[in-house]
Amino acid sequence: MKQNLYNVLSKNFPENENAPCLMLPDNKVITYGELDKESARMANILVNKFKVEPGDRVAVQIRKSPYALFLYLGVLRTGAIYLPMNDAYQKHEVEYFLKDAKPKVFFCNPEKKEISREMAGNAGVPFVQDIDEKGRGYFFDVLYNESDKFNTFETDAENIAAILYTSGTTGRPKGAMLSHKNLIVNAKTLHSYWEFQPGDILLHMLPIYHVHGLFVANHCALLNGSPIFFEPKFDVKRAIELLPKSTVFMGVPTYYVRLLMDENFTADVCRNMRLFISGSAPLLPETFEKFKKRTGHTILERYGMTEGGMFASNPYKGLRKAGTVGFPLPGVSIRIVNDEGKEVGVDEVGYIQVKGDNIFKGYWGMPEKTKEEFTEDGYFKTGDMGKWDKDGYLSIVGRSKDLIITGGLNVYPKEIEEIIDRIPGVFESAVVGIPHPDFGEAVTAFVVRKNDDAGKKLTSEGIISLLKKTLANFKVPKSVIFIEELPRNSMGKVQKNVLREKFSTLFS
Repeated sequence: MKQNLYNVLSKNFPENENAPCLMLPDNKVITYGELDKESARMANILVNKFKVEPGDRVAVQIRKSPYALFLYLGVLRTGAIYLPMNDAYQKHEVEYFLKDAKPKVFFCNPEKKEISREMAGNAGVPFVQDIDEKGRGYFFDVLYNESDKFNTFETDAENIAAILYTSGTTGRPKGAMLSHKNLIVNAKTLHSYWEFQPGDILLHMLPIYHVHGLFVANHCALLNGSPIFFEPKFDVKRAIELLPKSTVFMGVPTYYVRLLMDENFTADVCRNMRLFISGSAPLLPETFEKFKKRTGHTILERYGMTEGGMFASNPYKGLRKAGTVGFPLPGVSIRIVNDEGKEVGVDEVGYIQVKGDNIFKGYWGMPEKTKEEFTEDGYFKTGDMGKWDKDGYLSIVGRSKDLIITGGLNVYPKEIEEIIDRIPGVFESAVVGIPHPDFGEAVTAFVVRKNDDAGKKLTSEGIISLLKKTLANFKVPKSVIFIEELPRNSMGKVQKNVLREKFSTLFS
């Protein structure tokens, strides 16, 4: 079946070409007609200047700007494969991606042009081009000589639209291959499930090198023909200014925590909002409840990953349960199995597996790894552990690699973290297993204090004493360590591997 994601999105653009699409911080507005023309120019320059053909990879490490979005859509239109990278990645990381994916062209920020050329040369990448987020320089002189008309390539729906590299906390990073069909199915499902409607306005403060910001947020808004407040990054003051003019906001839990820390963030600020969505990392029940109390809005938490977009979501209409990610999305099958591969019962923890048309095609250049990550009946092994409650809501307990085995007994970190986080004076916590000569792994808690009287009074002994009253003895941390902040990646996920590595000799 021939189906290009861009054509699916553009069929839903407003009939009026002057309808606003991107509303920028300098008050400039880019219309839907301009979006179509600018993406056509990008497609033309890719084909004419960089000789990009269907199936070629186009690697991109540039700052968020309208031009970055035009480039993404232009790549789709050519039938090439979009490969976004976090602009914080360093030389050794970028060089690995370039050598692995072998792109035809690498787009970079102007200040990294020289190092990018060096990396591209080492990796055998034919073209390197810097893009200034303000639209200045030689590239744009050439770009605006290109036609603003382009016949979008009618690719097969099963062909790859994008490759996104996973974080690679264990082993080398893997390039997840997402097809046009994967992205189309997920976009349509979320647009329907979250009930996007005429008049919706999206406040977009997420980065666009990741599933959440690049696909989930953009695709839902574009499918709806909605205006988008397209901001370069999350900023509390700016969010408070724009939320009264918006109806939908998507963020990571850190965004919601920071909003709640500002006394200017009130229910009145949210008066026109229809929906707040959270994902990419677990939302603490405390944040969920505080937000509800402050604003009258219940955050909708959902669950997904690079390898397939979104898998589950709390309902748009109906009870949104704190600490859960809701139900499997329409068209997605989720099961939780034990070590023997048998499905578990209610409140039993097991390994989460998913199946559906949104699930990726496999890992780039790694057929054996791809085969290993799928079951014989086609379910993808997410690596997450979870459980069902009696009402069919899914809760994520943690990553299987974060499971702690101490003295031969399984300990799930989230159970302990939830209790620690409720202790007065605790801002947040992370529980990991540290190598131990007797137990194999020792349960170890890392705690960030609140900057208040209760936080100043916290002691390791006091926390351990409280936990002993609530938990079985083998689950109680052998050590509680206070730190200034938890290490996080760019999407707000706690990097427990960093803690494990840094404190690996604690008990030796």
